[in-house]
Amino acid sequence: MADRGTSNRRRFLAMSAAAATALAGCTGGSDQETETTATTQSDAGADVESFQGSGPLVEERPDLSGTRMEELPDLSGTLNVYLGGGEGGLYVDLLDQLDALYPDFDPKVRSAPTSQLANTIAEESQGGSSSADVFWAVDAGSLAYVADQGITAELPSRVTDPVPDTFHPNDQWVGVAGRARSIPYNTDELSADDIPDDVMEFPETDALAGSMGWAPTYGAFQSFVTAMRQLNGEDETKQWLRGMLEQNVTEYPDEFLTSNAIADGEIAAGFANHYYVLRVKAARPDAPIDLAFTSGDAASLINVSGAQIMKGSGKQELAADFIAHLHSVEAQEFFATTAYSYPMIPGVPPVGGLPSIDELNPPELDLGELSNIEPTLRLMRDVGVL
Repeated sequence: MADRGTSNRRRFLAMSAAAATALAGCTGGSDQETETTATTQSDAGADVESFQGSGPLVEERPDLSGTRMEELPDLSGTLNVYLGGGEGGLYVDLLDQLDALYPDFDPKVRSAPTSQLANTIAEESQGGSSSADVFWAVDAGSLAYVADQGITAELPSRVTDPVPDTFHPNDQWVGVAGRARSIPYNTDELSADDIPDDVMEFPETDALAGSMGWAPTYGAFQSFVTAMRQLNGEDETKQWLRGMLEQNVTEYPDEFLTSNAIADGEIAAGFANHYYVLRVKAARPDAPIDLAFTSGDAASLINVSGAQIMKGSGKQELAADFIAHLHSVEAQEFFATTAYSYPMIPGVPPVGGLPSIDELNPPELDLGELSNIEPTLRLMRDVGVL
């Protein structure tokens, strides 16, 4: 990732009214489908248009580059996809589009929460009965957990090459879409300069006292604390959590509600994945909310949804072709313009004025380490956060 000076380490969401209007269609607390319609983009091609979200933001998308689906082998045959999470149905929508595009392709989807499905795959595989060909999960920790059981196949280079090394650390899984930790803040209450560049400074920052929100029962927040535990150790993490509690941080059920509370002025800032602010903007283009990013710490973590192939699958070639399709320009544009995720290939930029993934400065941390969450939960209970 790019090494930048302190003055450049914080990037903010700058969205015009037209861009904000383009985000309309994903306004609920869970990931919801943004209406997908064909739009006019002369160089994109019909396939890309059919996978894009709608609205002025899409019309202003730059030229995209990368492998197109028409350059990949046709998908043909039945593939058992265990889908952990799925971004509120958006990933199923993408599977439906692939199913429609390839009449001979029949994806059989089994859906459940990511961690639950990871445990199911491990138990089934140990018993020799798993029917999974592909595990597609919304977080790297679950993918790493399954890989650690020794039941995944090494991915071929044609699947991993388009993606930065950070997001396929051992080739047992590969990222398909990213989400960045961020600090949403109310622009009527705070300025960018009020947000420290280092999350460990938050408990001592007077401007944030009594004005922060978090969602400690939410999986993304627990991954963030797991990253802090790995980077800073348990003692410092406990001290940080206690410091935030002493600041009277407000608890919310999830990070979408946290972001809405910031826009409402209930709190001045909080912790959330970047795309929740985009969803707030989708419903409320004039909401006084913006994004800050810290640098090189747990609060600047980039997690990914990703996919892996089961070693026991008899359809590893089809499985690899399927994952390659998830890295196509069309699919990556789908992730960018409907899920508001960070694309994994450089030829497809994120939406909404976000910094590129190379401009962020995440910590040096093996995302697989996020699978070790039990010590984090014990720590959070000990401190009284849970």
